[in-house]
Order: sequence, then C-alpha cells, then structure tokens
Amino acid sequence: MKKKMIAFNATVMLGLSAVLSTPTYAQTVSEMQAQKQEVQKKQADVQSNLKEAEDKLSSLKGEQKELIAQLNRLNLATEKNNEKVEETEKQITETNKKVKSLEKEIDELKEKLAQREEVIKERARSLQKSGGNVDYVSVILGSADIGDLIGRAFAVNTVAEADRDLLQETKDMQDSLEKKQKEVKDKLSSLKDMKAELEEMQAQLDTQKAQKDKVMEDLKAQEMDSADIKAALEQQSSSLKDQESNLDESISAEQKRQEEIKAQEAAKKAAEDAAAKAAAEAKQSTESSSAEVAQAPQAKSAPAASKSTTTSEERSSVKAETTSTPSSNVSSTPTSGNVVTVGNKWIGNSAYVFGGGRTQSDIDNGLFDCSSFVRWAYAQVGVDLGSMGSVSTDTLKHKGTKVSASSMKPGDLVFFDTYKKDGHVGIYVGGGQFIGAQSSTGVAIANMSSGYWADHFSGHVVRI
Repeated sequence: MKKKMIAFNATVMLGLSAVLSTPTYAQTVSEMQAQKQEVQKKQADVQSNLKEAEDKLSSLKGEQKELIAQLNRLNLATEKNNEKVEETEKQITETNKKVKSLEKEIDELKEKLAQREEVIKERARSLQKSGGNVDYVSVILGSADIGDLIGRAFAVNTVAEADRDLLQETKDMQDSLEKKQKEVKDKLSSLKDMKAELEEMQAQLDTQKAQKDKVMEDLKAQEMDSADIKAALEQQSSSLKDQESNLDESISAEQKRQEEIKAQEAAKKAAEDAAAKAAAEAKQSTESSSAEVAQAPQAKSAPAASKSTTTSEERSSVKAETTSTPSSNVSSTPTSGNVVTVGNKWIGNSAYVFGGGRTQSDIDNGLFDCSSFVRWAYAQVGVDLGSMGSVSTDTLKHKGTKVSASSMKPGDLVFFDTYKKDGHVGIYVGGGQFIGAQSSTGVAIANMSSGYWADHFSGHVVRI
C-alpha cells in the first residue's frame, strides 16, 4: 500500500510539473480557447483525484478513530487485569502463610500424636502384664505408626474404654487438620492456576496492543502520504486555475484588440469612401458648362462615422461536479428473545476482564468476563440470571435444568474446565460453536468441536 501511495504521489508531482510548464500564450483566440478547454479537462481530472484523496483521508481518520477506541478498551482491560493479578498475588501470599501455619500445627500435632502413641502403647504393656486382652495388646504394639495404630485399635473388638476416648480424640484431631490442609492447598492451587491464566491473558492483551499499534503506525503513514498527495493536487488545481484565469485575460485582450482593429479598418474605409466621393463630385463640377464657371461647387458632407457593432462571446467554464454518498451506519437491533445473537454487537468491540461486567461503566465500555457476559445477554431478552454483582460460573451452573451434551440446543449454557472445574461458560449457538467473553479476544464465537475448547469442555450443559 505504501509503495502504491508513493507511486501515485510521484505521478501527481510529474503531472504538476507538466501543468506548470504548459505555455499560456497563443496567437489566436481559437488556439487560446482550445488551450483553455485542455486546462479545464486537466482541472476536472485533478478535482476527481483530489476527491479520491479526500475520501481516502476521511476513511483513514475513521479507521484511526475506531482503532483508538479498541486500544482504549485494551488499555482499560489491561489495567483491570493487572489489578486482579496483584489481588491474586496477595491472596497467594496470604494462603502461603496459612499453609505454613498449618504445617507448624501439623508438626505440633505429630509431637502430640507421638506422645499419645507412647501412652497407648504403655497402657497396652501394662494390660499385658496384668493378663489383659492379648489380641488388643498385639495389635497396638505391632502398629507401624500412629495412623496404623489408630486403625488397628478400632479394628479389634475389645478396646479399653479409656483408650477408646483417647484414640477417638486423636483421630478427630488428625482428620480435622488433614481437612484444613487439603482446603488450603486446594485454594492455593486454584489461586496459582488463576494467576497463570491472568498472566496468559495479559500476554494476549499485550500482543493485541502491539498488533494494533503497528496498524496505527501504518495508518498514520498512509495518512501522511495521502496528505502529501492532497497538497500536491491542491497546488496543481491552483496552478490550473491561474492558467485558466490568464487565458481568459488573454482571450479578452485579444478579442478587444481585434475589435479595435476592425473599428480602425472600418473608419479608414469610411474616410476613403468619403474622399473618393468628394473627388468624383469635384471632377463632375469642373466638366459642367462654362456658364456655370462662376459658380463654386458646394461641398457636401457625408456622414463619415459608421457605427461599429461588437459582439461579445459567451464565456463558459466547465466545473467538475463532485458528489459524495454518505456512508450509512446501520446498527442491527437484536431480535427479542434471541439470546444467541444479541451479543454479536460486542464482537470486535470488547475486551475480557476477569471480574469485569459488574458495573454499568464496564458494560458501557464492553469489558466482560464469561459469566457477566452470559448474564448481560440473557438480561437483554428479559431473563434474569441474578444481580449484576453476584453472577459467577458457580451460580450459573446451578440455574435452569441440566441436560446432556448430546441433546444441547442453541441458547444452552456450556461449561469448560479452565483454571478450575466449570471455570468458563458461554452460550451455545449451534453447529459446534458457542459465543462468550474469551480471554484472548473479548466477546467472540469459538469452536468447541475441536482444539482448545473441545479439550476443556466439561460436558456440563444447562438449559435456562
């Protein structure tokens, strides 16, 4: 495109040089009028090219305006996602502290358990010496560790009542701590997965911004080329106007000169005719009878002035008419009840923000995450899936009726396992595709029959 613009620019400059070098003097009016017609034809071509250059500039400015809007959305999405990354990192730090605290509790519990193990074993030895239950003693003393001891102790039919309470309390402590530890570790794992997804999202946003920045550079370069071409064409048009004006003046001066010459020739001829007539009359008078010799001939004056009429030529100028057809910006209104297509307005005009779409400002700027987009889409067709601030994939998967993946229809909610189970949701549109707020593109239609989404489809489908 840039090479093409440069070539066109060179052509315009060559054309301008040709115009400037065109002589503006001609010997006859007809030659000057022919030259004027040629100048007017060139002017029409220049005006046509100028209109194209102006349309190109207008188009480039429109593209830049749209691109700036997209960059603003990406910058806003980047800012919000960075805030989410920082928040997630803080949660990870806090959760790591809890893990360390639990590990310390576990170490303390292990010491307590070891002490209780010795107590129980000592009781078992005492019971053996006093002739107690041999099976119980062998089970207790044969255990490998406290966990094995507890399991063996509860397996025997006869357990000392005091030992039973101690064992039960120990088992409850161990189970509670293991449960806490699992919950914290699961949360930590989920947070780390979320952070990884957010960082991947940020990388995709940065890539999009870099691509759009490159497009903006190209558009600005094209704009500069178009502006240069427009300036050259305007200069060419101005030169042609000057030539046409000079030719008009030359034609007018030549016509006036020719009229003056005609008037002079007519006056000269009239004077010659009058002199000839006077001479003829004098000769006739001399040759008349001698009786009339004393009579002097009377000079008769003949009107010598002849009226000269001049005709003015009509001057016509050819104007290059330029017409412009205003571009129509027809926005489609979603069909009432059609949740499958209502979100198409955001395709190419939105960005993904984790936790976005929960304020009117986010929605106005096209900033959604997957669940907030689904809520918005259903709200447009009169279906309430929950308040703006409370919706999530966890709340959505419990809405409506669960159906099998083999019987899903357009409008059903489809879930995907991403950073967590059912961590992503979209609206099935049919043909193995779904629409949703995707982390890499914003609102878009994606294929769930193959590739990434097929691999992560959980099989969970909900019909609202």
